Amino acid sequence: MKDIRLDSPLNGQLVELKEVKDPAFAGGAMGLGAAIKNPDGKVYAPVDGEITVLFETKHAIGIRSAEGAEILIHVGLDTVKLNGEHFEAKVAQGDMVKKGQLLLEFDEAAIKAAGYDTTTPVLVTNAAEFGKITVALDGKEITSAAAADDEAAATDANEYADLPKEVRVAKLIAKYVGGMENVRNAEHCATRLRLIINDKSKIDEKAIENIDGVKGQFFAAAQYQIILGTGFVDKVFAEFVKGTTFSGVSNKEEAYAQMTPIQKISRTFGDVFVPIIPVLVATGLFMGLRGAAQSLGVQFSPNVLLLSQILTDTAFIFLPALVCWSTMKRFGGTPVIGLVLGLMLVGPQLPNAWAVAGGDVKPIPMDIFGMTIGIVGYQGSVLPALVLGIFAAKLQKALKSFVPDIIDLIVTPFLTLLVSMILGILVVGPIMHSLETSIFGAVSAFLQMPMGIGGFIVGGLQQVIVVFGVHHVFNALEVQLLATTGVDPFNAIITGAIVAQGGAAVAVALKTQDKKKRALYISSAVPAFLGITEPAIFGINLRFMKPFLYALVGGAFAGGVASFMHLAGTGMGITVLPGTLLYLDHLLEYIIVNAIGFGIAFGLTFTLFTPEE
Repeated sequence: MKDIRLDSPLNGQLVELKEVKDPAFAGGAMGLGAAIKNPDGKVYAPVDGEITVLFETKHAIGIRSAEGAEILIHVGLDTVKLNGEHFEAKVAQGDMVKKGQLLLEFDEAAIKAAGYDTTTPVLVTNAAEFGKITVALDGKEITSAAAADDEAAATDANEYADLPKEVRVAKLIAKYVGGMENVRNAEHCATRLRLIINDKSKIDEKAIENIDGVKGQFFAAAQYQIILGTGFVDKVFAEFVKGTTFSGVSNKEEAYAQMTPIQKISRTFGDVFVPIIPVLVATGLFMGLRGAAQSLGVQFSPNVLLLSQILTDTAFIFLPALVCWSTMKRFGGTPVIGLVLGLMLVGPQLPNAWAVAGGDVKPIPMDIFGMTIGIVGYQGSVLPALVLGIFAAKLQKALKSFVPDIIDLIVTPFLTLLVSMILGILVVGPIMHSLETSIFGAVSAFLQMPMGIGGFIVGGLQQVIVVFGVHHVFNALEVQLLATTGVDPFNAIITGAIVAQGGAAVAVALKTQDKKKRALYISSAVPAFLGITEPAIFGINLRFMKPFLYALVGGAFAGGVASFMHLAGTGMGITVLPGTLLYLDHLLEYIIVNAIGFGIAFGLTFTLFTPEE
């Protein structure tokens, strides 16, 4: 790779970037080069080239050399806030200039008097495409400290250049995480490679981010997560685990040991409810299609309507069976025992919970120790099945520890079902159902606050909760909303928050001059419009912070409008573009909510944010 040597474009004191009192410059995030302390107030062209960037505030100027080097000269720190005062440009964006030509003049004394540091970074922003970056002034030279690392990274990339992309990316990741011996376990989700690492200090995060194909990286939920994108992550994972014992099944014991209590609770909810979400999504789509057809005047015969009700109601009638099955599976019990336990909670011999609530039937009275307990079914309930599933899994494990193997097949299931059923019907069910009713009432009241205030708060904070990895805790809430009311207003609120992150990321991409970064940013923004915000958040918005905050504003207003219009989906689990299928009978309102989220986040970011910040 070709080395670059630049004569300083300013006179003053040449210093290393690490002496700049700004982490973005000092850490090399903006590029490699050097800085000039106490500059004399004039900026000259360091090369022949084209002026590619000239900010309206005149505080920074960019030049592309004939060799393709993108050079940024940033006069002072935070001087963008001067709004052009004390600066005078001598050229315009798009001008062709010669080396040594005067580009910019500024009043250094006045800038200092205004309280700003005039130290001026001189950077090559696309340094990864070159070798060593050297800046010279008055006989002194500074070669970027990271140049050797970049050269090594380039050598690594060249070493694997002839391999398929997924193989190359997998090998480079393995190298930069400290070798496969530093990886305790590996798995992947829809967009990210998730690793449990032995020693975090061995990870070269900057090198991983610079791998062509990697869209970002971060630590969350006790895992090192590398964003690769839908589809591509499957290919990279397959190559990454070749020759290892990793199967892609999460080593939850390892991950949970490193989580906070709230993260553990959230992850548990996710493990239980995520497997049943596809069924609820499909049910929601059936409801949406039926509602859209009826709104268009389509008349169904009684038999066709009955068949459609089988499609839309079955999952919620037998919801405890699904929840108990998934809970038993999550906590190491026998899933079929959980399925039967869940079915017992909604057995036809028990009074239907919805009929009891409607006053059509009465609970079955049962006297226990002088107390009369009303026995009912738990159709559409979540917490009774969840707690009972946990208890049954623990009980089954305890029984297996002392029941002889020769009778285990008969005795263990028998005792597990007997004890769990009695406890579930008489103790767990009534207590958890009362608690569930109270929680649901409080949440419903919050979401229905006047003028959309509840939706405004939820929409503004939901993606913050995603960042901390505890958003799965809301799965149970959404399931309960659907089971009780048939619709999910929470889904309508968060879709605006999700599309807002995509809008902010698109704005950053459009304002970025570097073509390679722009393409990377756009590819990270696209999944947000499919309901997956992690690439946009961790790859773009949260790194610059301001776009993330502007997206929160967009999400808050979108959530407020959704709540004000009482918009609700017929299902859960999908949002933004795929989520359209849940709102076929309220399509205009859904489009308005998404447009508000996108428009506000995009507008604020495009207007108030500049990439160099």
